[in-house]
Amino acid sequence: MTNTIEKTIELNGPIDRVWRALTDHTEFGEWFKVNLTAPFVVGEEATGQITHPGYEHVTWRATVVAMDEPDLFAFTWHPYGVDKNTDYSKEEPTRVEFRLKPNGQGTHLTITESGFDKVPAHRRDEAFRMNDGGWTQQVLNIKAHVER
Repeated sequence: MTNTIEKTIELNGPIDRVWRALTDHTEFGEWFKVNLTAPFVVGEEATGQITHPGYEHVTWRATVVAMDEPDLFAFTWHPYGVDKNTDYSKEEPTRVEFRLKPNGQGTHLTITESGFDKVPAHRRDEAFRMNDGGWTQQVLNIKAHVER
């Protein structure tokens, strides 16, 4: 099993537009399908209620670890932490990085989630599979959001 998920996409929008879609908590919530309670702040936990159908019971939690405008936004979280009866805080989180590079009039976006080798063995495969599929959808979501 691999330790890392990586997705790339070319977005028809300037880097400052993509940066705003990633780091403005309201815009992030629109395309990511989460109702965040406050702006992103490095070193602090961001929380909100998932709005994606079927996952409304999940509270989204991530700790922002980098906001290096305009090329890196990163957070840590517990992948596929959807069981309301499980305390994920005792697990080692994965790291999600959004890397932006200008590409002509547009932006090349790479999303990388790493650290699956630290996820407990009993849920590692499912967390990887579900997040891999989730990121496939999220690159389409941010593309539609940025290019509308």
